Amino acid sequence: MSDAAKDAHRTGDGTRAVRAGLPEAVKHEPALPGPVFAAHFHLPGEVTGPYSYGRDDNPTWTLLERAVGELEAPGRDDVETLVFASGMAAISSVLFSQLRAQDAVVLPSDGYQVLPMVRTQLEAYGVEVRTAPTGGDAQLEVLDGARLLWIESPSNPGLDVCDIRRLVEAAHARGALVAVDNTLATPLGQRPLELGADFSVASGTKQLTGHGDLLLGYVTGRDTDAMAAVRRWRKIVGAICGPMEAWLAHRSIATLQLRVDRQDTTALAVAEALRQRPEVSGLRYPGLPDDSSHKVASRQMRRYGCVVSFTLPSRARAERFLAALRLVEEATSFGGVRSTAERRGRWGGDAVPEGFIRMSVGAEDPEDLVADILRALDASAE
Repeated sequence: MSDAAKDAHRTGDGTRAVRAGLPEAVKHEPALPGPVFAAHFHLPGEVTGPYSYGRDDNPTWTLLERAVGELEAPGRDDVETLVFASGMAAISSVLFSQLRAQDAVVLPSDGYQVLPMVRTQLEAYGVEVRTAPTGGDAQLEVLDGARLLWIESPSNPGLDVCDIRRLVEAAHARGALVAVDNTLATPLGQRPLELGADFSVASGTKQLTGHGDLLLGYVTGRDTDAMAAVRRWRKIVGAICGPMEAWLAHRSIATLQLRVDRQDTTALAVAEALRQRPEVSGLRYPGLPDDSSHKVASRQMRRYGCVVSFTLPSRARAERFLAALRLVEEATSFGGVRSTAERRGRWGGDAVPEGFIRMSVGAEDPEDLVADILRALDASAE
């Protein structure tokens, strides 16, 4: 382990987030250099050095990738991070770079709603796709003979949690690789590589960058050959992020610990308030002591996330509730500093009740946000 890696491992989350990926200080230069806009680089003679063409690498990506790697695997210099144009680009890069015809992959049946589209494409390429729910470690039951296990914990939008370390050990014993979607937890809430996973994959669009103003994804991995395949896939399909997006993401990471701590603490306060309401059912938040996932989550998570899910009695009641909110925007996605919520059934891709609400808690004052939610519940009553 290098001296820099040792120092990174000893620092706290806030210090690490503020300083992650910064280059060595140079007199009269900015601490975080501006974005490098370049399709090509000056390249006389033999092709040597890190930068040659804009689809392969960019100095702005390099700093961001270093920053994410320091958060996902502090104290380790044997991991690699690659950034992508979106979370789905990152997810696709792992699945399609690691799987071949006749391989089997295990996906969560209750995961991100775009996964069924991915399943259709994988099956068109001759890959066998098996699914099982996240809760109860049910994916263990369909793991034999699989090449890759895909875990989403906590799941989106149901917020179920599985025992990642247990599933990783079982998968590795069967010769399977393991990828964990770490979007909802963020690296400050959960570190899949420390739990044994081969890949930690996430959408940087969400709480990692936290402002709802860019699309980004990343893959962090600890196997050199596997990550080389991911890099090759990125080059083939050109799923690269722009330098401006990369720079904005790196700048935003500096406030990650501040945002996560505020949002996650407020999410717990929102969940506790919702628990007192008789019209609310199916309330889920892993940070609640009586949540069915709390025990497992507490063993592997350091923070529980900013998303709360619950169900109102009907579609009409849910829609009235959303319309009555003043501090919560009706929008999809999650993790931003401004609270958002939506009725997930409107998309048609999740197996949830018509009145199911996914709420992303922002950075508003907790008392104001809770009061607004309770007022909207009162206003939405028939």
